[in-house]
Amino acid sequence: MNKADVLKEIIEQRKSIFPKDYTDAEISQEILDEILNSATFAPNHKRTKPWRFKIFKGEEKAKLASEMQSIYKASQPEQLFLEKKYNDIGFKINKADAVVSIVVNFSGMVSEWEEIAAVSMAVQNMYLTCAANEIGCYWSSPKIVDNLKESLTIEENQKCLGLFYLGAV
Repeated sequence: MNKADVLKEIIEQRKSIFPKDYTDAEISQEILDEILNSATFAPNHKRTKPWRFKIFKGEEKAKLASEMQSIYKASQPEQLFLEKKYNDIGFKINKADAVVSIVVNFSGMVSEWEEIAAVSMAVQNMYLTCAANEIGCYWSSPKIVDNLKESLTIEENQKCLGLFYLGAV
């Protein structure tokens, strides 16, 4: 199979796979490194490399789940709070083998939309690398990520665009 055919097949196989479909198998550090490294090859104007990623595994991942559940609970009026949604937040994070925060760093050198586009292309590279390695993944951008304080150190010129869930399938 030539490179174009391989690439076409990977692009066609790329899809979001959700944590409910992940197995309990661990993703090797080598594969995680490959996934994140592929992100760094995304095009970005003036080489600003606006992506900032942080991998959550183990105890850090459990703390992230707890923080997001707390944010959800604190931000919902009592009559709108849904126990199922609260539980789903924890389930998705804990079911994933790893969760990667997706943060854009606005350099001020180019327009914000270009920085966001570059980060999006970096995430697409991660998606394609996951597909090539038969790793389930999906990008979630719940509003509550705007309030992540403990798990992420967000600077004034940065914004969290969501979380990238990864799991063996």
